Amino acid sequence: MKRLINMLKRHEGVETHAYVDTVGKVTIGVGRNVDSEGGLGLSEEEINFMLSNDIARVEDELHGSFDWFIGLNGPRSDAMINICFNLGMPRLKKFKKALAAMESKDYTLASIEFLDSRWADQVGQRAIELSIMILEGKYSNVNN
Repeated sequence: MKRLINMLKRHEGVETHAYVDTVGKVTIGVGRNVDSEGGLGLSEEEINFMLSNDIARVEDELHGSFDWFIGLNGPRSDAMINICFNLGMPRLKKFKKALAAMESKDYTLASIEFLDSRWADQVGQRAIELSIMILEGKYSNVNN
């Protein structure tokens, strides 16, 4: 199997980002056609694998950036992971008042600050749900 993998990588090439192949199909990785017209796309298992890796990466970024993150309960931690997942760490760090409020455990102010943003206007209900989770420290009814 290892020889086959190496040969396929050599023949197909290895791409870490989506690209358009020689016949115009959107492709990723080692020749995976994910084009909406006739491509394989991704399986649910592959999507969940990538998502799990992304969640772990975001959680590591939050641990590395904010000492207070480790002390959050599950819902508040998940809300912060969700926000950082959406914004990315560079944009999240611009929420200085909200982050200062999180650090001082002033979850009312943190919730208000997250909602008083262009981000909240852009994502609508997502921001409301996450801000309520931060405020109350519990999952909303829409979470499974």
